[in-house]
Amino acid sequence: MKIATWNVNSIRVRLETVRDWMARLRPDVLCLQEIKATDDQFPASAFEELGYQVAVSGEKTYNGVAIVARSELSSVLIGFPDYDAAGQRRIIAATVGRIRVVNAYIPNGYQPDSLKFAYKLEFIRELRRYLENLHTPTEPIILVGDFNIAPEARDVYDPDAMDGQIGYHPAERTALAELKAWGFEDVFRRHHDEAGLFSWWDYRAGAFRRNMGLRIDHVWATTRVAELSSECSMDREMRALPQPSDHIPVWATFASEPGRAT
Repeated sequence: MKIATWNVNSIRVRLETVRDWMARLRPDVLCLQEIKATDDQFPASAFEELGYQVAVSGEKTYNGVAIVARSELSSVLIGFPDYDAAGQRRIIAATVGRIRVVNAYIPNGYQPDSLKFAYKLEFIRELRRYLENLHTPTEPIILVGDFNIAPEARDVYDPDAMDGQIGYHPAERTALAELKAWGFEDVFRRHHDEAGLFSWWDYRAGAFRRNMGLRIDHVWATTRVAELSSECSMDREMRALPQPSDHIPVWATFASEPGRAT
């Protein structure tokens, strides 16, 4: 099973780029963030033509998430059952085969002293409660998405300059670590120890050319799934295309499926 995550920064703008990439990589599951389209605007037929099923939770202009998969998407759950995420479409989950896939687009946070930053921390705490209420760490779960947080110094182009800034603030790193401690492993770090591997670069100041990036897009899995991972990588070349997203795809391959999810 190959699963990928990609903040596409508008699916309608980058549809053909995404389709071309899918034709090359052939993921079994692709989780999209920041689709910037309502459910009826989402180009579902373009994915169905490639043999995928689609589950969408979109909104106009901002945010929005989707899961596309070769296999049936069952038990689709949109949003948090008992929490109003300020009307923002940022989480969708579905079962694919025997794996529960959770696709999350964690808020950016804007500035550390802002209400948006407080909302970011609240969202992360709510995501942990969501997992605690609906699942156990012994289940086969993959959590992916744009988390908008670089967990460690090696995930930041300049950790000293970034310390205390959005994307690498101590409060959000702590919140993310608490979420991970629920029972996840960072699958990318299971296969790559080195620093300087990033999934996002600002459009400004030649950030991509200068490799001034952050690793903020993640594939996490519960232990029983992570142990089956054979590789995890990022397609950096997608950032060099004309009119790219500021994020690149991150994907992982798992050798086989563990026991049935509950």
